[in-house]
Amino acid sequence: MAILEFALLAFASIVAITEPTSTIPEFLALTRDLEAKERRRLALKVVMISFIVLAFFALTGHLLFVVFNITHGAFTIAGGILLMYVAFGMFRPRKEHSQEEHEGAVIPLAFPLTAGPGAITAVILITAQASNLFETFLVYAAISTAMLIVYVGLVYSSKLAGTLSNKALQVLPSFISIFILAIGVQFIINGIIDVSSLLPVGA
Repeated sequence: MAILEFALLAFASIVAITEPTSTIPEFLALTRDLEAKERRRLALKVVMISFIVLAFFALTGHLLFVVFNITHGAFTIAGGILLMYVAFGMFRPRKEHSQEEHEGAVIPLAFPLTAGPGAITAVILITAQASNLFETFLVYAAISTAMLIVYVGLVYSSKLAGTLSNKALQVLPSFISIFILAIGVQFIINGIIDVSSLLPVGA
């Protein structure tokens, strides 16, 4: 595979599968009572954790999946369960958030919403196709580019929040929780399909 072709594959695939704009509604819902400075700080944590997760699996992902005998289906199911937990938590009556609760929002925003099973799998598969050190470097460059786009989107999400009314911001978490719950259910369904396809016929 030519270097240019590999570069296009790596950048297009990783940027697309991390869906840079997909975390903006969740970020607004989970951090709506924070000031812009705190939003930027949490956004930076989200992209840093996401980058570490993706870079880690780019380096060791294939080995870990083999050593621990983890399938993509099992990983997808685990990500779906975590998403459902986050969604049910957003259904609970809101209270004044502590700093610890805001910090806790970083994890689901990073994984599985940004660096989810699909993104991790894509990174592992693309890294496996790298035939030299430069192509491996391109994978990490693609991850960095995707995370930069995610960071910009999260930072400027506060501008969008400023255009919404207080009533809309009150309704947003409930609406987003249903959306997250649906994503979690779909992750679990996809994982079950993947796992069932590995079962022997007649099992």
